Amino acid sequence: MTDSRTDPLQTGIARHIWRTKYRLADGPEGTEETVTATWDRVATALANAEPADQTGWQARFRAALEGFRFVPAGRILAGAGTGRRVTLFNCFVMGRVADSMEGIFDALKEGALTMQQGGGVGYDFSTLRPRGTVVSRSRTIASGPVAFMAIWDAMCATVLSTGARRGAMMATLRCDHPDIAEFVDAKRESGRLTRFNVSVLATDEFMEAVRADADWPLVFPAEALAEDQGEGGTVTRHWPGLDGPVPCRVVRTVGARDLWHRIIRATYDTAEPGVVFIDRVNQWNNLWYREHISATNPCGEEPLPPYGSCNLGSINLAAFVRDPFGANARLDLDGIRELVPTAVRMLDNTIDASRFPLVQQAEVERGNRRVGLGITGLADALIMLGLRYDSAAGRAQAETAMRTITETAYRASAALAREKGAFPDLDTDGYLGSAFIEGLPEDIRDSIAAHGMRNSHVTAIAPTGTISLLADNVSAGLEPAFDFRFRRRVLELDGTTREYSVEDFAHRLWRQKAGDDAALPEAFIRAPDLAPAEHLAMQAALQPWVDSSISKTVNIPADFPFADFQDVYERAYQLGVKGCTTYRPTAERGAVLEAGEGPHCCSPERETD
Repeated sequence: MTDSRTDPLQTGIARHIWRTKYRLADGPEGTEETVTATWDRVATALANAEPADQTGWQARFRAALEGFRFVPAGRILAGAGTGRRVTLFNCFVMGRVADSMEGIFDALKEGALTMQQGGGVGYDFSTLRPRGTVVSRSRTIASGPVAFMAIWDAMCATVLSTGARRGAMMATLRCDHPDIAEFVDAKRESGRLTRFNVSVLATDEFMEAVRADADWPLVFPAEALAEDQGEGGTVTRHWPGLDGPVPCRVVRTVGARDLWHRIIRATYDTAEPGVVFIDRVNQWNNLWYREHISATNPCGEEPLPPYGSCNLGSINLAAFVRDPFGANARLDLDGIRELVPTAVRMLDNTIDASRFPLVQQAEVERGNRRVGLGITGLADALIMLGLRYDSAAGRAQAETAMRTITETAYRASAALAREKGAFPDLDTDGYLGSAFIEGLPEDIRDSIAAHGMRNSHVTAIAPTGTISLLADNVSAGLEPAFDFRFRRRVLELDGTTREYSVEDFAHRLWRQKAGDDAALPEAFIRAPDLAPAEHLAMQAALQPWVDSSISKTVNIPADFPFADFQDVYERAYQLGVKGCTTYRPTAERGAVLEAGEGPHCCSPERETD
């Protein structure tokens, strides 16, 4: 993307991001003076995990990083090869929060230790008894999950994570938990739970009840409640942390549509909660035979089991456009196919090179060896190819790129299994019977049958907000460019913010080619120019080729009618995506971007990459 003879960091904000988040100062080899020194450090650290030919692998890894073709997630860039007691994983889903005072504060401690080393955390609070219920044994009154979330929020405000960032957190709660209404409305109060992203776990049964306008029981495992609690009667549910379906006491009954309306209304007004279609997550999980997932990392692209980890990196599609804006503009799929195996190997080596805040996290990650290879720069790549983001041709090109990455990554991981061994938690028959694996080409399935897989999962599309700024401000993740020139607030090392003027990579490239006064081609389309359905269409086009999930923000105009807004979430469910997050600007909300720009997926204190 840049001449290797010049500084790869072509913008002020890229230099700021590198200096405050990724540059190693006062390391064993001194202070890094350029990002190329950072690339050298990362490539060397990951190559050191190789049993042989470390020099050769260092050269290959270093070449992959050149020009921001492959961009590892922020914790890898910041921590690999530093010798510091930090994790190379961006985020974790924490263990089950046991419903006792000791269990709650053990979980709080684990979260603090994880954030101290630089990891964001996700929790499912569905395991905590609803507010006001009587504990079966002690006859004490439960405070409820939302009350305890406030303790996590205070902890997160206190624990400073690595670099110019503070810990990020995700909280989930089941749609049938008796405190779901309190959870849904928790962030209506200004300043409350500001360090959490929150999402409702919506089951298929709930969505069907919404469609049928049926009653919806709010329940909790019967063994945890006194016999006289609730309306009486039980239903069977698969509850987080418990083996198999268990009897749950009906605490009260509400209308499914009334609850759905409340969820969507809160999201319309406050941009939260998001919705995770949790049955779909579990149905499409490659490790369905041994895991039950009920939480995600803070930005939602990695649904994970208890103590699961995010090990992320992105292929920069903008770096693979040949003859940009030209008559022969094309995406170099062969170049992508050549790069992907190296990227997969780098992420796999990250598992062995990383520290883990907790022993349980190390055990889970080394058991499944999950990696999450994704994309960034999609929108800029489409612009340079002359394709509108909202066109069928644009979606087809994006799908082709993601399919190419995923199929190549699976072939690479199967080859790694033959070379280094399969992930320990592999049950070959169960794995081959998973819904995602059944849809892969026959040659991949044959390789898995013969040799296994090195990594249980290989793809996820992260928001890449910060690393895309580092990579010359390419468009982030699979998102459309929000604007082509804007101002952006970023964190300094002392916790203050600084504002930069920022220009989109494709826009700057066009000006260099055509001149400052040249009209923009039709492909230059911004996020606010797109209808919500067009955002969802891109997410839905890529989801079949992503074995984990996708972080996507659907931009909603401020004057968008509420009735139409409700249809966005119902359409998301019908399209088969695993979750939906929207943002509608209001006068009360601050923004990371200013002067006509809109939302970023996270505030400066909650960026996880």
